[in-house]
Amino acid sequence: MKTYQINGHEIQVIFSQSTIAKRVDEMAFEVADSNPHRLLAIPVLKGSFVFAADIIRAFHEADLLPEVDFMMLASYRDKTVSSGQVEILRDIQTDVKDRDVLLIDDILETGRSLAFAKDLLVARGARRVMIAVLLDKPNKRAVDIKADFTGFECPDKFVVGYGMDMASAYRQLPFVGWVKNP
Repeated sequence: MKTYQINGHEIQVIFSQSTIAKRVDEMAFEVADSNPHRLLAIPVLKGSFVFAADIIRAFHEADLLPEVDFMMLASYRDKTVSSGQVEILRDIQTDVKDRDVLLIDDILETGRSLAFAKDLLVARGARRVMIAVLLDKPNKRAVDIKADFTGFECPDKFVVGYGMDMASAYRQLPFVGWVKNP
């Protein structure tokens, strides 16, 4: 795999731009196959914004017509390890009652943020809450939660790119790479 030197960090590509694009298109059809009812897609910001934009556009080819709202949660801030506390920085504005909701996130690691968001939406009356993540790190789970739709299983490394950051840097990279010396 290719390695880049960027801002004093060595970043090795794990998932290339073309590999990600192919998998995201496949995932859109997997979501469609779940026969969602009045689908509301909720990207969890900030890390998911690139993945969310791509999968939501791919829904068109899969004949899905979701509404979209946004939620911003924080548990990392400027750290490379989760604090364990989840904060709502921006809540959705859309009523979820009797709707299928798809939470879209960049990575499922400890699971705390997604478990928090899922429980919140269920409590608000969502018919079904599904989770789509680009990356899954199953060995890092702190709570019992699984994604319904997963792009890739990710090695236990700190990753950046494709919307994911390290203290707000590297979101623009078109690939997912691991930072060798964070």
